[in-house]
This record gives sequence, structure tokens and C-alpha cells, in this order.
Amino acid sequence: MPKIRSAKVIVASPARNFVTLKIETEDGVHGVGDATLNGRELAVASYLGDHVIPCLIGREAHRIEDIWQYLYRGAYWRRGPVTMSAIAAVDMALWDIKGKIAGLPLYQLLGGASRDGVMVYCHANGTTIEEAVAAGRAYMDQGYKAVRLQAGVPGLKSTYGVPKGKQPYEPADADIPTENLWSTEKYMRSVPALFEAGRDKLGWDVHLLHDAHHRLTPIEAGRLGKDLEPFRLFWLEDPVPAENQESFRLIRRHTTTPLAVGEVFNTIWDCKQLIEEQLIDYIRATVVHAGGITHLRRIASLADLYNVRTGCHGATDLSPIAMAAALHFNLAVPNFGIQEHMSHAPLTETVFPHTYSYAGGYMHPGDKPGLGVDIDEAEAAKHPYKRAYLPVNRLEDGTLYNW
Repeated sequence: MPKIRSAKVIVASPARNFVTLKIETEDGVHGVGDATLNGRELAVASYLGDHVIPCLIGREAHRIEDIWQYLYRGAYWRRGPVTMSAIAAVDMALWDIKGKIAGLPLYQLLGGASRDGVMVYCHANGTTIEEAVAAGRAYMDQGYKAVRLQAGVPGLKSTYGVPKGKQPYEPADADIPTENLWSTEKYMRSVPALFEAGRDKLGWDVHLLHDAHHRLTPIEAGRLGKDLEPFRLFWLEDPVPAENQESFRLIRRHTTTPLAVGEVFNTIWDCKQLIEEQLIDYIRATVVHAGGITHLRRIASLADLYNVRTGCHGATDLSPIAMAAALHFNLAVPNFGIQEHMSHAPLTETVFPHTYSYAGGYMHPGDKPGLGVDIDEAEAAKHPYKRAYLPVNRLEDGTLYNW
């Protein structure tokens, strides 16, 4: 049985910050895992370097489940984004090693493909409704079958999901958090018009999605979902903060618009009630923040019992390593729904060479053994860490609000 000989953390900023864990066995086989926690990267890097790596040396690399339990149960201070992102990185790297030793792509070790490709959705953003819809049309021309529409809100200088200028959207945009203003009332008036225009210009043969980004109360979310019912959204994402899972019961009473939540979840306990009471339709927990492939499979298995499908987070705060892991998971899991896809910057792709691909609205992880992605350490070293924070949000009267 191969034993772990070494492990190291690589922090680099090729277009944005990423935290990568590289584990190597005594036989010289290495695996990589993503540990990026947007805006808190160095906390995870320290957790790995100071507390996890010393405990990995000499352990059998094939004992993925045992190592997962050792890092989760053995730490006593369980859960939380820092701990679970660190565990996820170890988990991804060990699955990568196992696939390489077996000579098989990871999805084959997870039971084989359940589908030919992974349907993905893109982000169509604009400062105006017209710009957002035009962006949606451009993505449809590239073959996308699902589009998330986000438009600026009249009367607000900035809106979640809408970038400054023509650059790709990146929320971690400043050395110290920027402060944005928010008005739920103005937002609620603008969104139905966005999707009326979307259906009018894009038609009914494309899935349309929207992200409210935790900014509504349950009754506001119920009202918005009801207003959007005529436009048949694929989902309304993150309508309310999900710490109180019962909030979704109130939303369910008022709308049949499908609901998605979970990109900030860390464990199965964060979504247990939501799934068991069928208060959501899609669970968006992601491989890097929810304990890796091992734990994400548990979440998906629970969800499958209750007709809840997966819809993993896939913004650019996931490195190509995490995207590859998500695609292998998506290809194998029976209750897959959809995968978020934001293209990485060319510089990021250079640092993380990979074999996954996009064509005609679908992605595939490729058939290279393991994850099919690696890190070019020499290139990564040219791009040192740069502190970058997510913004904060305030209401128009100055009250700090949900980001």
C-alpha cells in the first residue's frame, strides 16, 4: 500500500488567489487538491501547513475514508469553512492518487458515467436588462442550454453578479472590502422585467436561472418566486440566508418556482432538514467547501432519496482542480442536475493544465487517470498571493446587510 511521503501547500495568484495542496507517495505518485476559500485563503493554508500535513506523513494513501474521518472526527472542532476546505483538498488529492495508480479517470472509480456529459450554465450579466439579455443570446450562440441572468438594478450603483465594465465578474475585487448599497424594494421591482425580456428575446428552449444571493426575507422570496412563475425558471438560487433552514418552508408555501441553495454549506448537517423536508429542489454544496468528493457523495445520496438534485457551485473561486473534481462527481452521480461554469482566465489555465473540455452546452472531465488536472509549480511561483476581499453590503440607510 502506498504511503504518503510528503505534502505541501502552494498559494498563488494567477489572475486570482488559489490554494493548492500537493501530496506525494513514497512511490513518487502525486495528487492535487483545491483548498481555496475566497477572501480567507491564508487561513486554510495555515490550517493545512500547521495542523494537517504533519498528520498525513506515513499514512496509507489509499485509505481515503479513514483519513477523512481522522481529519473530521479527530479534530474535535468540527465543521466550518476553513476545516472543511482543508479536508476537501486532502480528499481530492488522495482520489487523484488513487485514480493514477489504478490507471483510471476518477469517475470510473465512482461507479462509472451516468451520462455522456455534464450540462452547465453560464453567467449572462449586464448593467441593464438589454445588456444581460444580449449576453444571454451570445452564450446561447456558443451552445449553452442554460443561462443565469443578472442585471443591474435601477437606482443602485452596483449589483451582485454584474461586473464593472466588460471584465469577467470577480467579487473579490479589493485589498480592503468595498462597500455596496442595496435596496430589496428596487431589486424586487426590476427582476420580473428582466425575465419577461429574457423569455421574449431568448425563447423557451433555454433554461433560465437567477441568484438572489441571500438578500431576501422568506416572505419576500415567496413573493419574488410567485412573480417569476410565468417565466418558468430552472431555479431561484439562494433566496434567503440558509442558517435557518425552516425559512424555506415559508417560501414553499407561496411559490412553485424551483429553489436552489448550498454553495456556502460545509457539511451534510447544513442541508439535512432542507433535503428531508423537500424544501429545496437543488443542493449546491461544492466539492471544495463541503469536505471533498467523499462528503459530497454523502450529501448527494441523501438528496437522491428525496428527489433533490445536485447543482454544484462552480464560480472562478474554484480552481481548475476543484472544477475537474466536480465534473467527475457530476458525471457519476445519479441525481445530477446542473453544474455552474465560469471560464477561468487564460493565466489560470496556464498554471493549472487540465483535460476537461466544453462543447455544445456540456462539459466532460476527460479520461486521463485521476482528476486530469495538475499545477505547474514554476509558473505558479511567478504569481504571488495578493490580498483580495469580497465586498460588504449596506442598505441605503447604512445598515450592514447580507452579502
